Amino acid sequence: MKPVLKALAILIAAAALAGVAAFIWIGARGLSARADPGRLETAVARTMRHLAVPRADRDRQSPMAATRETIAAGMAHFADHCASCHANDGSGETAIGRGLYPKPPDMRQEATQSLRDGELFHIIENGVRLTGMPAFGSGTPEGAEETWHLVHFIRELPRLTPGQIEEMQAMNPRPPAEIRQEIEEQRFLEGGDPAPPPAAPHVH
Repeated sequence: MKPVLKALAILIAAAALAGVAAFIWIGARGLSARADPGRLETAVARTMRHLAVPRADRDRQSPMAATRETIAAGMAHFADHCASCHANDGSGETAIGRGLYPKPPDMRQEATQSLRDGELFHIIENGVRLTGMPAFGSGTPEGAEETWHLVHFIRELPRLTPGQIEEMQAMNPRPPAEIRQEIEEQRFLEGGDPAPPPAAPHVH
C-alpha cells in the first residue's frame, strides 16, 4: 500500500474510533444542559468562535468614544436586553443563564475582557451558533450604535459599583405577574372591582 493511502486509511480508522468512543460516552452520560463544558470542549469552542469572526470585524474600532453618556446608554440597554441571561453584573448568575449550555461566561473575567472591541461587536450583532447567544443586530446604523454602547459598557463590568447595579435593577424587565398585580391594585384603589382571588391549584 502506498504511504499516502496508508496514512489516509489510518486517519479514517482513527476518526471512526473517535466517533465510536464519542457515541459510547454520550450513551453512558447523556447530554444534559446542567453540565459544564470540559477544558477541551471549552478550548475548541473558543478557538472556533475566534476563527468565526472575520478578520475585518476583529480589527473594527468603535466610531465613538467611551464617554459617560455612551457607557450610561450601554448600561440601560444591557439592563433591559441582556441582564436576564448575563445578570446586571455580567456574572451570568441568573435562572436562565444557569440553565443554558454552555452557560453564559462571567463577562468580568479575562476570557471576555481580552476580546477585541470588534470581536465583541461581531458576537453581539451576529450571535454564536450552538449556544444561547442570539444575533441582536438589526442591520441599521441605529442598531450598530446601540451595539457599540454595549461594547463600551462591557468594558466597565469589572468596575461596576453596588450603586450602579442597584440602578440597573430598576431598569430590568418586570415579570408579567408583577405588572398584572400592580394594575389590579391600582384598579382597586380607583374604586373598581377588587381583584379576584387566585384560583385553587388543580389536584389530580
